[in-house]
Amino acid sequence: MRVITGRARGTLLQTPEGKDTRPTSDRAKEGIFNILQNEMSGKRVLDLFGGSGQLAIEALSRGAESAVICDSSPKACKVIRSNVQKTGFSDSATVLECDWKTALKKLSDKKFDIVFLDPPYASELLKMSLFRIFDGGFVSENGIVVCESDGEEPLSNSHANLFRFAKYGRAKITILKNKKAEDGNESDSDRQF
Repeated sequence: MRVITGRARGTLLQTPEGKDTRPTSDRAKEGIFNILQNEMSGKRVLDLFGGSGQLAIEALSRGAESAVICDSSPKACKVIRSNVQKTGFSDSATVLECDWKTALKKLSDKKFDIVFLDPPYASELLKMSLFRIFDGGFVSENGIVVCESDGEEPLSNSHANLFRFAKYGRAKITILKNKKAEDGNESDSDRQF
């Protein structure tokens, strides 16, 4: 696993050992960032189920201003901190070692431009966290939420419009845009990447 492009391009990243963490494949990550490439500069990023921190680190490498990376596993957080240091983003990345609900309580006064949600597949965490992210006002007016899951249908939320979706093997990527950004615009829900 490596950083694809930007300031830390080519840097190899560690992943936590064991089966508790399932890193996003390079193919899926490249698809995500091909879509978001013009969305990175100066953005505030939240990676709520960090794992190795690779998605937030990729965003920082491509020009994001700051990132908060959360994971409940001490082992994963140790790897995330190592990856952040190795890529030179210690000044722009914050690592929170806690579950996603606690993280959102700590971040209750923050808004993010890009949110990554990639919890374990066999759980309801994605739907619960997606609801809480939008309902709690954590997504900026022009914000984007990138979800990875193994379901067959794109995810939805009453506060968001479907922007893009794609499948990469078992992984399904759904990108949602805050409805506030889409008011008065035509929906992009038929687009695929």
